[in-house]
Amino acid sequence: MSAFDERIRALEESLSPFAMRSFDTRGRELPEEECTVRTPFQRDRDRIVHSKPFRRLKGKTQVFIDPQGDHYRTRMTHTLETTAISRVVARALRLNEDLTEAIGLGHDMGHTPFGHAGEDALDAALQERFGRRFRHNEQSLRIARSLNLAHEVCDGILTHTGEREPASLEGKIVRLVDRVAYINHDIDDAVRYGLLSEQDLPGEEIATLGPTGSARIDTLVHDIVEASEGVDDIRQSTEVGEAMLSLRAFMFERVYLGPQAAPEHARAHDVVQRIFEHLVDRGDPVDDIVDYIAGMTDRFALAYVASL
Repeated sequence: MSAFDERIRALEESLSPFAMRSFDTRGRELPEEECTVRTPFQRDRDRIVHSKPFRRLKGKTQVFIDPQGDHYRTRMTHTLETTAISRVVARALRLNEDLTEAIGLGHDMGHTPFGHAGEDALDAALQERFGRRFRHNEQSLRIARSLNLAHEVCDGILTHTGEREPASLEGKIVRLVDRVAYINHDIDDAVRYGLLSEQDLPGEEIATLGPTGSARIDTLVHDIVEASEGVDDIRQSTEVGEAMLSLRAFMFERVYLGPQAAPEHARAHDVVQRIFEHLVDRGDPVDDIVDYIAGMTDRFALAYVASL
């Protein structure tokens, strides 16, 4: 055991008994020699940050397609916000911050252009032509495996959404905080875009969570930490959890699936469908088609379809 390993193991003795220890990882699909100055999860964080799929997140919008304005969220800013909040929760609960950070940074690497509208369009095209599905978390896992990330990071990335729960508390933090981040930040973007006003927000939920985005995030983070302290789970209190779910339902009704979103969704579906059909007609293998379309930024996809 190296001096670095010994020092990290000693430092991690102060972590919660429910935390994942850095050198207790189940390892990687392809064994590698360990680094002498970074833990396995720190190495994964660095691999993600230096990867092309991560860099392309800056060109994938969160809700609105290629909006005119410098302050709208992208997948990159959403990823950084989710990761930052997740680290706050992990530190407060004495869990493994490095694992939490790696999962947070990698969770959306496989997302399509045009947000969930693009994901739905690629999923529908694959079902119709090849009888298979597309899920961005599964595509994120595909990228994570190509980077040979540790098992625990891959698990957290795959399970940040969907039916399966993460195996680690660090993964459960990212799964919950992902929703905390996008609900509150999407409200901010929807107000800036003109889809909502502050007066449109549901009064009871706002009274429970807070009048501003920062206040709501603060309430939600404190609640997660207080409800999860000393237990082998990541939880919310009933009152705050129900308020967040209600606010999420409001956002789906008014923003994500609202009437104003229909033209944007139709535009996304048309662009993805046309690119998909072009690549199929060209004879590209289906896995290559999925990787290519899912890896596109909004502007690249719009320019690509304009060139057809």
